[in-house]
Amino acid sequence: MSLPEHHPYGTARSQFGELFLPDGDGPFPVAVLIHGGFWRARHGRKQSRPLCTDLAARGWAAWNVEYRRLGDGGGFPRTLDDVAAAVDHLTEVPAHRPGVLDLARVVAIGHSAGGHLAAWLATREVARVPVTGVVAQAGVLDLRMASALALSDGVVHELLEGTPDEQPERYALASPAERLPLGVPALVTHGDRDEIVPLAISEAFAAAADAAGDDVELVVAPGEDHFGHLDPRNPLWTAVTAWMTH
Repeated sequence: MSLPEHHPYGTARSQFGELFLPDGDGPFPVAVLIHGGFWRARHGRKQSRPLCTDLAARGWAAWNVEYRRLGDGGGFPRTLDDVAAAVDHLTEVPAHRPGVLDLARVVAIGHSAGGHLAAWLATREVARVPVTGVVAQAGVLDLRMASALALSDGVVHELLEGTPDEQPERYALASPAERLPLGVPALVTHGDRDEIVPLAISEAFAAAADAAGDDVELVVAPGEDHFGHLDPRNPLWTAVTAWMTH
C-alpha cells in the first residue's frame, strides 16, 4: 500500500479527503471513514487513519474524510453538505487511474458524531454516489435524544442552532432516527462501558430501524469504552470487518 493521496473536494481548508488504496489495480470497494469529536474542529481525521490502513490491507479503498466542523466554518447545513460532497467527489478521484474504485459498493463508516453523519448519508434523496451500507460506531444517531441527554454540554444545540422545540425542521432533516428507514444494510456497534455516547442511543436506533424494515445488526461489546472502535485490534472493529465481508 502506498501513502494516502490528498484530494480536495472544495475550497475551504477542511474540505478534503485522504484516499488509501490497496495494492493492485482494482476496482476496489470503497469505505468512507468519517471521524467523530462531536462535530468540533479540535478533532480531526487522523484518528481514523489506523482503520484506513487496516481496510486497505483487506482490499478496500478507504476515503478518510475531513469536513468543516464547529469552530472551523461548520454547523448546519455546512457539515452535512461537506460529507455529502466528499462522497460524491469519489466520481472524480483518482482521475489518473479510472476504474480503480468500485462505486457500486460504498460503505460509510463513522465513529460517534461521524456515525451520525454516516447514517445520515444513507438518507440523502439525491446522491451522485449513494452509499450501499452504513456502520455506526457508537453513533450519535438520534439528535433529539442527544439534546435530551445534553451530550457534550449540549453540543447538538450548537450544531443545529437550537433545541428540538426551537429548530424542529433541522432535527427532522439532520437526525437519522427521524429519517428511517435507511434503505441499506446497517451495522451498529457499541461498547457497554461507553460513558460518552450512551448505549441506549444505539439500542433505540437499531430497534427503530428494524421496525422500519431495515436490515440492521446491533453488536454490543462487553467491557469496551468509546474509543475501542478506533483500534484495529479491538473486538468492536473485528465485528465491522466481519460484517463487511459476510
